[in-house]
Amino acid sequence: MPFRFDRSLGRTVLFSFAVVTFVIGTYQTVLQNDKNALRDNYWLFMLSFSCVMLYRYLGREQAPEPSAKPASAKKASRGNAGPKSAKRK
Repeated sequence: MPFRFDRSLGRTVLFSFAVVTFVIGTYQTVLQNDKNALRDNYWLFMLSFSCVMLYRYLGREQAPEPSAKPASAKKASRGNAGPKSAKRK
């Protein structure tokens, strides 16, 4: 029986990992309390950002395509008659 990768489980793990790395990066930045704290923990924030981008990319491919609707026949209007030029009662 071949191994089948569950796409929704992978997205869940990616999102969880993104949240955990962001929380750890924030905690470490606040805990260090010096001027280089953000620079020292930059890699955690970028890892979190990368996981979120991959999460969004994987979710975009899974969305169903909208069904093709037949084009409705519109009457060709004469002149430049837009909604602002309609008569008001």
